[in-house]
Amino acid sequence: MKVSVINRSAWPLPEYATEQSAGLDLKANITEPLTLAPLQRALVPTGLFIALPKGFEAQVRPRSGLAAKHGITVLNTPGTIDADYRGEIKVILVNLSQEPFEIVPGERIAQMVVARHETVEWEPVETLESTDRGAGGFGSTGKK
Repeated sequence: MKVSVINRSAWPLPEYATEQSAGLDLKANITEPLTLAPLQRALVPTGLFIALPKGFEAQVRPRSGLAAKHGITVLNTPGTIDADYRGEIKVILVNLSQEPFEIVPGERIAQMVVARHETVEWEPVETLESTDRGAGGFGSTGKK
């Protein structure tokens, strides 16, 4: 699938790390290192602007290595980029660790997955089809 992109960053366009990767790595388009204190969040620019086809979205997700090793994650994960959005892609990062974390220019800070989605047409009804689970919520299916 071809996606129109404007790259105003100092870095090459995002790439897939491996042939079967689902996510493209997004890089911090900053000129100076940015330190995130514990529990601090920051809106980090990427310098990228995209035009997705109708029926698609881009999801901004954490990088597992940053999350596991440093407690750095995307606050509104997954962040959704709608097909009609034309502004710069920015990533809301948060430091959930107890140590400051330095983001350097060009660092891979998140990944972006492009996915097809459906548009819902509501059908108002008085009752819903029953299932074995019913209205059982969190933890209702038990441990396996």
